Amino acid sequence: MTDGAPPQGQQLPKRFYKEASVEKSESGSGYELRLDGRQLKTPGKKLLLVPSSDLAQLIASEWTAQVEVINPATMPVTKIINSSLDGVSGREAEVAADIVSFAGSDLLCYRAEGPVELVKRQADAWNPVLAWAREAFGAQFVLAEGVMPVAQPEDALAAYAEQLKPLSAIELGAMHVLTTLSGSALLALGLMRGHIDADAAWAAAHIDEDYQIEQWGPDEEAAERRQKRWAEFEAASLVIANCR
Repeated sequence: MTDGAPPQGQQLPKRFYKEASVEKSESGSGYELRLDGRQLKTPGKKLLLVPSSDLAQLIASEWTAQVEVINPATMPVTKIINSSLDGVSGREAEVAADIVSFAGSDLLCYRAEGPVELVKRQADAWNPVLAWAREAFGAQFVLAEGVMPVAQPEDALAAYAEQLKPLSAIELGAMHVLTTLSGSALLALGLMRGHIDADAAWAAAHIDEDYQIEQWGPDEEAAERRQKRWAEFEAASLVIANCR
């Protein structure tokens, strides 16, 4: 996914509505966002329909916050919903398989050989998530030192895949965002299941990076990119929390 910014030289569309509101769908199957009473649709022309009033209100708040122009870069929840409805719906099995592939090379399974402090930080943050996966759904993942790939047991990956089967297209879309931004399907699932919150998951995903920053100092451009990624990660966690 991109950060939602328009192509270079392309102007943002002007705000064309006065009010963004939420309405229960006529079918009773969810909640719609309306702009001046008109149903909002995705870029793929699908009705923007979500399962909960709270999630719809999050989307409405992003549209309300637009002032003179509509800037997709400031609407991460809307972006995730659009991507899920247009790109995940009808392709749920494919997207779930992609998430499982991340579990096969999960960040939490690759440990530093040193220094001692970094090894300890990884263990303190990552081991409880692996223990939770083992206890909650019977997935025993294998650890490795360094960057050489290690094959994960098929039964561990199958157990993980089973956790994705009940998820809707929107939940899978948000899970895919959480996984790709963190590099960890296990952190994403732990966040979705309430084992870990968004702040803790984000910190766990950046232990190596934060350690390097401590050693060598911050990089302004990298910090800006990270802040943008965090905004999308936080939005995905809000989508997950408000889907049901």
